[in-house]
Amino acid sequence: MQPEDGHCIEALLSRQSVPALQLREPGPSPHQIGVAIDAALRAPDHGSLKPLRFVLIQGAARLRLSELFVQCLQQREPATPPAKLDKARNMPLSAPLVIAIAAQLRQDHKVPELEQLLASGAGVMNLLNAFHVQGYGAIWLTGGNAYDPRIAAALGFSQRERGLGFVYVGSKPSQDSPSARRPERAAFVREWSG
Repeated sequence: MQPEDGHCIEALLSRQSVPALQLREPGPSPHQIGVAIDAALRAPDHGSLKPLRFVLIQGAARLRLSELFVQCLQQREPATPPAKLDKARNMPLSAPLVIAIAAQLRQDHKVPELEQLLASGAGVMNLLNAFHVQGYGAIWLTGGNAYDPRIAAALGFSQRERGLGFVYVGSKPSQDSPSARRPERAAFVREWSG
């Protein structure tokens, strides 16, 4: 199947992260979420291990995640300034959909752990692209809460599943965001001729 008029390439080149605080209702429908997860599960995956795991957090569950973020941040950093606590409290409430992402890493398999992590990252990129082409903004955020084993356990991830962050998804702001300045390709590419 041939893409029409480069539409697929245009979509890839126009994708950019939308700050979580700019995301709004409505969020994607269950069908649209399913399409995005299906796209994530089509990423390159040596050994077909399917390491990615997703936990969907919507509605009132975002309030409980907010409380969990603050509680765990205070345990990790008892002297956390109030502004940082407020930011942690508000993050899960900023977008209509938060997806906790983890990778189930198999150490008993011939595929190295690094390749399993790379497959997971490729899957998250497919997830972000799928939300973009469906008209939604999204951003993948990490940090202390993303890697906190207490948060992972509270979300139902097993000890074999490593937290990789949170994807925030929602409608884009009504006004167009300025396009992110893309780096000049020449600074990153060279040809090798042997």
